[in-house]
Amino acid sequence: MAVARSRGVRRRWIAVLTVLTVAALVYLLYFTSFLGVGSVEVTGASTVPAAEIRAAAAVPDQRPMLLVDTDEIADRVNKLPGVASVDVSRSWPSTIEITVTERTPVAFFGGPGGFHLVDAAGFDYKTLSAKPAGLPELTLARTAADDPVTRSVLAVLTSLPPELRAEITLVRARTPGGVEFTLRNGKVVRWGDAGGPDRKAKVLAVLLTRPGHVYDVASPELPTVS
Repeated sequence: MAVARSRGVRRRWIAVLTVLTVAALVYLLYFTSFLGVGSVEVTGASTVPAAEIRAAAAVPDQRPMLLVDTDEIADRVNKLPGVASVDVSRSWPSTIEITVTERTPVAFFGGPGGFHLVDAAGFDYKTLSAKPAGLPELTLARTAADDPVTRSVLAVLTSLPPELRAEITLVRARTPGGVEFTLRNGKVVRWGDAGGPDRKAKVLAVLLTRPGHVYDVASPELPTVS
């Protein structure tokens, strides 16, 4: 009986110590800075300053890592105009990692305040005081991510071979299927919609060897030069 009683007491003490240990760990992890945020690391940023990203993230210093809401941090950083997407994660024991994908300009348009950069999704995210070099200019009735004409124009631009896209200085369209652009040499290309970019590019390459001013490949089966 004494042996059984001793074993029972030992088990109770082990249970008590286990509970106390768990409680101590919970206290350390959730209510102290033992594993608190010590640093915020930003990667993927080049045009958006890392300091601006940290400020938007507003990660509380020394806050217990387990209590840091990474989704809320990502939501705050995603509101920065130059950020296309963001991933926030914990790197133990004390670092919050913020990985951003920045918006990349594919064109620009002149508007209030200067020259507006537009990414492939049609998002107007930055305004410059000087005309940017190396980007085509959009001359559309309206430039917006939800505008069908804008979406068609940008779909055309992003589908073009890089060497052709680099020659474009001006893009215009009145309808989604009426995209046309001007090249550096002054020649005008009537491209049509975003369909069949590879075939159109091959036909255009042949047409550009001929004299003319307007090169129409909207219907690549029946191209024209005028």
